[in-house]
Amino acid sequence: MELVLLGNFIIPRSLFEVRYSSKTDYMHKQLLLICKYDQHRFTKFLKFCKSFLATIAVYKHNAVRLSKHKYLLFSLFFFACTFSSFAQQDEQYTQFMFNKLRYNAAYAGSNGSPSVTAIHRSQWIGLEGAPTSQVVSFDMPLLKNRIGVGGNVVRNVIGVSEAITIDGSYAYRIPLGPGIMGLGLQASLRYFNTDFTDLTATQPIGSDNAIPMGVQSKFVPNFGLGFYYHTEEFYLGFSAPRLLRNNIDLADDEGIISREIQHFYVMGGVIIGEDDFKFLPQMLIKYNPTVPFDADINASIILLDRITIGATYRLGGSKEKGFGESIGGLFSAQVNDDLLLGISYDATLSDLRNFQDGSIELALRISFGDREDAPDKEYVNPRHF
Repeated sequence: MELVLLGNFIIPRSLFEVRYSSKTDYMHKQLLLICKYDQHRFTKFLKFCKSFLATIAVYKHNAVRLSKHKYLLFSLFFFACTFSSFAQQDEQYTQFMFNKLRYNAAYAGSNGSPSVTAIHRSQWIGLEGAPTSQVVSFDMPLLKNRIGVGGNVVRNVIGVSEAITIDGSYAYRIPLGPGIMGLGLQASLRYFNTDFTDLTATQPIGSDNAIPMGVQSKFVPNFGLGFYYHTEEFYLGFSAPRLLRNNIDLADDEGIISREIQHFYVMGGVIIGEDDFKFLPQMLIKYNPTVPFDADINASIILLDRITIGATYRLGGSKEKGFGESIGGLFSAQVNDDLLLGISYDATLSDLRNFQDGSIELALRISFGDREDAPDKEYVNPRHF
């Protein structure tokens, strides 16, 4: 398997065939993209390619064959960076229940005390250039839990591309019935960076001036909104972390290929049972207008209010086989009132399972100081919600 560089584009050879025309001195190449994956997921991607690359004139030396072991790396880079406007841009987290502030600004302050959460995810272990993600979150309640503030620092790397996001959240928390309703506002700044010097080819890439060289980067601001309601028995949230569809092209030309995509999230969970044994089903629904419906479904049991053991299932993957994207398990321990440790492992169900060894995720949460323990106990048990 190999890729071909055509002008500014990195095209997997297995995804197209080339027709030659002898009408001119150039090779006019009609790119007939044949997608071997989820047709719905790449519908807009294909439409864009067919219209923008319908006819393109290039010299023979512009087709540079890349080394075989770089195929999957460049496939990831191509889909995630060059055409990121037609794909999922946000990173995945299996332990989303410990990482709600990453998705929903209105969660700020819900833990009841100042808290720091850190998560590291290595996705598709063993696959060169596969995504790795880290997030560090902080949030705390103020004014007797009527206000929550917080923020995230997120780093996501895939292939030669890196994205760093810094955001701040504000939540106004209102007592409503048996629980608390939070209304949140988030402001963010994202830094995109692609280092083309890390690319490897069997022929000098510098021989083609159309291929980017060196490092290209860009800063992009954005804002989002969130809603979060929780009681001692359940929680429900809705959020849109980024509402602006910013241009995220790294090139300086006037054309716009890639934009930030609006992501919408719905999360919810309910505790069933009492005392030393509880059942906790949870779900994170992810909607992106450019890709099919996606969701993480988790079912856990909680023992002694300290140990959580659960199974998780993620939709997606191949539409033809229909098994989903992944299935996995998670384990977490509330070591004491201030320290939580968690680990999860995902086994891939899609065709990528033949090229990697699954995904692993580590989580840590530390709480500081006293909780905002008002007489009406308006905060929810932080070990669960």
